[in-house]
Amino acid sequence: MKILIVEDEQKMSEYLCKGLTEQGCAVDLASNGVDGQHLAIQHDYDVIVLDVMLPGLDGFAVLRSLRTVKQTPVIMLTARDSVEDRIKGLHDGADDYLIKPFSFLELLARLQALTRRGRAQEPAQLRIGDLQIDLLSRKAFRGGLRIDLTAKEFALLAVMARRQGEILSKTAIAELVWDMNFDSNTNVVEVAIKRLRAKIDAPFEQKLLHTVRGMGYVLEPRAAADAGDD
Repeated sequence: MKILIVEDEQKMSEYLCKGLTEQGCAVDLASNGVDGQHLAIQHDYDVIVLDVMLPGLDGFAVLRSLRTVKQTPVIMLTARDSVEDRIKGLHDGADDYLIKPFSFLELLARLQALTRRGRAQEPAQLRIGDLQIDLLSRKAFRGGLRIDLTAKEFALLAVMARRQGEILSKTAIAELVWDMNFDSNTNVVEVAIKRLRAKIDAPFEQKLLHTVRGMGYVLEPRAAADAGDD
């Protein structure tokens, strides 16, 4: 999940960024309405967390501008428990509303609900060979055995499983799993692939995560004769 947080309170934005990153999300931050508006329009996010009271442009203005070009799901945050504010935000195109202070777990649940709604046609579970991935519970099993994955490893696996059979370059994986500005010249992608392969492939005879030399990586079941560059 790629998320934009537009929040001028530094402690709040850092707290949300840390918590969401630990959940395997890629997070961009903006501390004012002008920067938030630019990022929201120029980049594609799964969901945006947008504070109402912002310097430069307030959250309502950012939302109205966004809605002229995109329908990215938006959760608005406000310290004011005002029915009028909530109605205004919803009328301007907000998808949900949270009053500060709020529970991080509640925010996470609402973010997940919005992204599920946006992916209404996506199944809750994916299967590649005998590998089963539950996107809701964030669990993976192979041959009926639970595979212990970190948040980033699960995010990487989910990205590749959603694109089963499609060759993904290191640059594409970096953008999808980390963030738009990720330096794909580093070996972070290679290290992550190696760790994921050790968990989902090494203990099993049939390999699913394959290297395509000069192109990238692909997740798919193959016959032994077709293993190629693995």
